[in-house]
Parts: sequence; C-alpha cells; structure tokens
Amino acid sequence: MTRSLDSRPPARPETAAPTALRQRLAELRGPGTAARPLDARALAALAANPGCRRRALLDGAGVDKGALARALGAPATFGQSQFALVRGHSFEQRVKADGGAALIRLLHERLADGTPAPEPDAVDTPDLSAAGPEGRTARTALALREASAAGRWALLDHPLLALNVAGTPVCLEPDAVVVHPDGSWTVVEIKSFAMVDGAADATKVGAAARQAAVYALALEGVAAHLAAPPRVHARVLLVCPKDFSNLPAAELVDVRKQLATTRRRLGRLSRVEDIAAALPEGTTFDLRLAEDGRTATRPAEELLEAVERVEAAYAPECLAACELAFHCRARARRAGAVECLGRGLRGELGGLSTVESVLAAARGEAGDPEDPAVAALRRAAALRAEALALAGTGTEAAV
Repeated sequence: MTRSLDSRPPARPETAAPTALRQRLAELRGPGTAARPLDARALAALAANPGCRRRALLDGAGVDKGALARALGAPATFGQSQFALVRGHSFEQRVKADGGAALIRLLHERLADGTPAPEPDAVDTPDLSAAGPEGRTARTALALREASAAGRWALLDHPLLALNVAGTPVCLEPDAVVVHPDGSWTVVEIKSFAMVDGAADATKVGAAARQAAVYALALEGVAAHLAAPPRVHARVLLVCPKDFSNLPAAELVDVRKQLATTRRRLGRLSRVEDIAAALPEGTTFDLRLAEDGRTATRPAEELLEAVERVEAAYAPECLAACELAFHCRARARRAGAVECLGRGLRGELGGLSTVESVLAAARGEAGDPEDPAVAALRRAAALRAEALALAGTGTEAAV
C-alpha cells in the first residue's frame, strides 16, 4: 500500500537532526551551490586556530572562501601553481608504479626491523571503487579490515576516510595507506618538494606532518570500529623527490605531537550547528553567481554584513592558510586589535586587547600598575625614552 506524504511516520530524532543541519548549511551556501569539500590541509589549518568560529562555519558549510574573499575585495594570494600540480601528480604516479612494490620497499627499508624484504607479488592492491562518498568510505573500511586479516602487505591507493569535525562528517583522501603483514597501518604522504641530502625544508615537512596527523586520526576512527583494532602507526612515510630528480626518497616522520595537538584542537572546535543556530534568520553567504559560474552578482555590502555576523579569530599565521585572511586582517587592523601582532604578543598583553590601550598603558594614562603586562610596558617605555635621550645628547650609556 502506498502512503501519502502526510501519513508517513515522523523521522526519528537521530536522523531528523542531521537532515535539518544539512538543509541549514545548504541555505548558508546558497541554493544550487555545491559544497566545497574539506581536505586534510584545510583541517590542519582549522585545528591550528580552533577559536575561529567564522572558519569553522564556512568550512563546515562548504562555502568557497576563495570566491567569497574575491567578492569582498580581499583575494588570497597563495596557492599551488598548475605546473607544481602536474609535477606532483607525475611524481606520485611514479612512486606508486609496479603495483606499489617500490613504495612498500621504501617503507620496509626505513623500518629496518629485520624482516625479509617483500616480494613484488606479495603486495595486494584492493579495488576501492564504489558509488558516492559513503560507498567509498565503506569500501575503504572493508578493504582495511580484510587486508589486516590477510597477513600480507597491502597498498590502498587514495582510500576515502571519514572524520567527524565539529558535528559534521568530513571525507579525507590520503595519498596512500599501507597495511603491514602484522595488520598495522601506516599513512603515506607523497610531496613534490625536494629532499636534498636526506633532508627537506623544515616548514614544508611540518605542514606535511600536520596533514598526515589528520589522516592518522581518521584511521584511528576506522580501527576503533573493528573487533580487534589494529595499530595505527604514529610514524608516517614521507616520500619526496631525491635531490631535485624524479627519483623517490623517503623518511619516517614521527607525528605523535601533531596527532595529539590535532585531536585536542579539533575537540575544542565549536559545533557547526551551534554557530549556525546563533545567526539571524535569513543569513546566507550566497554569491549569486552569474551564468559564467564565477562572477558574483550579490552586493559586497550584503556579503560583508553576513560575514561579520560570525566571530573571527585572526592571527598572522592565517595568511598562509585561509583564503579570508586578508579580509580579516584588514578588519582587525581597522579595529586596532593586538592580534595583528601575533598570538604570542597577544598572550603576553593579557587584558589589553587594542593597540590604543597598549600605548595608553605604556604612557601611564591607563591600566592597573599592579598588572604585570602594564608594568612591563611602562618599564619598556621608560627604557626607550632614556635611550632616545642619550642618543639625542650623544652620550653613551654605561655598560
């Protein structure tokens, strides 16, 4: 018997809530606007600044922050060139050639655990194809379980993992995951920056480690659902070109610190649904794109009003990680916020939140003299005045 819409049983609370959240996030993006997926790099940047409700909401809703920044007149100036993308893709294909046998050999060499080297035909490469993200994440989980039970080396090429972030599921796609014969799992990160004489740029390695930590965290979630949870190694395999060639070199990178930091900071993120619920009715970040799919037709004033309704937590580090950073910096500078000078200084200044209040405290015009920050500012101002006076008279201070 066919039921009418009115006669259908009401949705269960546990399914009704996620559906309502998805609808709300779709309203924030705008009708017909596809969600921009989060990746591990964006999650690592988000975890580095968990107090930014603006980024948490925009990323959770899948808003294109780059297009939003351009519409606001503050476009981001960072990104990867097309040449670098093509080179990186070519290098990754070379690393994974021959069914991943070369990659497994690299990992085995770096482990140096005394076990026999794997034979070329001893590496399984399970098929991870499935329909839709849900199908791919389920197929990945099944492949990981089967590979762990098989007692052989296995290479999962671009598996899809799910991670719950601020109340919303995020799909992540690492370059590869290796299953060891003992059933344990290792994340593989393949990067296009060079490893010269066995060492790579520390900043780039740090960024890769934070990104790999997000993948490891997602893998821990998959392992937790198995009857006998396998071990997820806290050392990831970083593969880079050797000495500017196209030959692969690899090192094991310990990500225990990054893993603990990412877990803690992602846990501190405000839930996306709570941030969305606090917004006035009708708030949307819809750009109202023209027929070319790129030109925003919505007035910048309306977009600015919508963006400013969500609290931001700007820091100079955002300039290398968030598309909206230049807009947020301009607003912070206009407000005279000390956050523009860095998180470390902001922490040292305590309750002094603006540059104006800091200068007033240094001049003795405001602030509690018993406050250590105020006392330090006044001492610094006195030393500066003394140095300028000595310089003006040509007198050298006694050492």
